[in-house]
Amino acid sequence: MDDTDEIKESAKNHSKILAKIGTELSEIQFNFKVLDKTSADYWQKRIEHFKKYHKKGMEYYAEAHLLMSLVEKENAGLFLLSMSKLRQLGAKLIEILEKVKENPTIMSSKDKQQSRWSKELKEELIQYSNKNIQLEKEMNVKFREFYDKHLKKLLE
Repeated sequence: MDDTDEIKESAKNHSKILAKIGTELSEIQFNFKVLDKTSADYWQKRIEHFKKYHKKGMEYYAEAHLLMSLVEKENAGLFLLSMSKLRQLGAKLIEILEKVKENPTIMSSKDKQQSRWSKELKEELIQYSNKNIQLEKEMNVKFREFYDKHLKKLLE
């Protein structure tokens, strides 16, 4: 086999794996919307759900990175930087969710006498949820553009 055939075969295999992981990820579905729930149990379940979603998402993006690296190393390198940033954002979001779990009453919108710390934590939770979803959207767009430009013809 020559290099082109090897790349084509490898791309097909990675595409199948990526599709499988994508299906699993879509079944997990994590909603980043921040709700005014004041139960520690709710927040514990939310943490567990996000960890599961984030782990599968990182697996998905790692596979996308492998596909990209077969064809264009420069874009793959930039995508890897985005993955690193997503990992950091996910870790920070988990840290914030843990703090909320320990003090779930800070999420009550009815509490008019919230401390400054409570308000800042709630705002930070919203901010990092938004950063996470925004980066995921950007990464998906980058991969879709890459796929359309480089892989679609190769896989046909």
